[in-house]
Amino acid sequence: MPIRHAVSPTTFKRILLIKLRHHGDMLLTTPVINALHERYPNCEIDILLYKETEAILRFHPAISAIHAIDRSWKKQGLRYQLQQEFALLKSIRARRFDLVINLADQWRSAAITLLSGAPVRIGFDYQKRRSFFWRRAHTALVTTQNHGKLHTVEQNLSILAPLDIGITDRCASMYYPPADGAFRQQKLDEHGITGDYIVIQPTSRWTYKCWGDAKMARLIDVLQRRELPIVLTAAPDKKERDMIAHILSLCHNTRVVSLAGELTLTQLAAVIDRARLFIGVDSAPMHMAAALNTPCIALFGPTKLQHWRPWSANSTVIWAGDFTELPAPDAIDTRTQQRYLDAIPVEVVLAAAERYLSQPRDPLPR
Repeated sequence: MPIRHAVSPTTFKRILLIKLRHHGDMLLTTPVINALHERYPNCEIDILLYKETEAILRFHPAISAIHAIDRSWKKQGLRYQLQQEFALLKSIRARRFDLVINLADQWRSAAITLLSGAPVRIGFDYQKRRSFFWRRAHTALVTTQNHGKLHTVEQNLSILAPLDIGITDRCASMYYPPADGAFRQQKLDEHGITGDYIVIQPTSRWTYKCWGDAKMARLIDVLQRRELPIVLTAAPDKKERDMIAHILSLCHNTRVVSLAGELTLTQLAAVIDRARLFIGVDSAPMHMAAALNTPCIALFGPTKLQHWRPWSANSTVIWAGDFTELPAPDAIDTRTQQRYLDAIPVEVVLAAAERYLSQPRDPLPR
């Protein structure tokens, strides 16, 4: 489907990128942001996202403005929600975008794309969205036929095809302010950590993505022979903090500390950024480690590994499917308490950790 409005790329002054998903998804849009900024260095690039994910992109230097949808609007009643939606649309139209790139698959994102007033509007040709309205909302649609074989980053980058952008850098990126670097040092100093350390994020919002607490505790105990402090991290959610407390109760490692629930997302990024090694499950912090080029060991279960593996050459994936039969990802009851990752032996994770820790420390700051 060709672009119906002939607009020279050199006339792009403002671009809006739309993605309405979770934290990890937002981080994996950064290669698109980076490619657009490299191709149009004088263009203002805005993004529309869910408010709770804003921190992931708040400090990206190529982003001019962030427009946010607060999913709590609907809790205030229909009238309030409509007022907020109208105000959001008004602010978007006031920006007079030349180009809107809709990476989302919701009808809401298509409506905003159409009503933005942008002359060029690019989206994906989702099979589930083949309708007159979806076609009307976009002036160009990009095929998704090969998306099943691609990583999410590659899927996202494919939307740039109509612009004929030569992509030289496909890396994801995560930014945090200097104040978070100072906060990191303060927290580490409080626990007597002055040199290298390991970060482990055992938790996820979904239990089925987690390894067994006893196995995690054993990993932490055996890593003590490396004499490196271990920092445990988790979200402020009570379930995640309780999981960390249980792991700690099973540990005998005297050099393990917990910062669970004590860090903002960007403070967590600062802590991960200076770690000697990150070990975690399929979660946003794992994607942050990959984006920061921190050596990363990622434990995966019944997830679409091709789509969600860490986007970094400095990473190792350990998949439970290599040790037991797993259910299909689309068949998972996300509310289950079953831990499919328990099939992963501790010795395999330890061996991967030893490979990274035996390598010389990179002397250059990342």
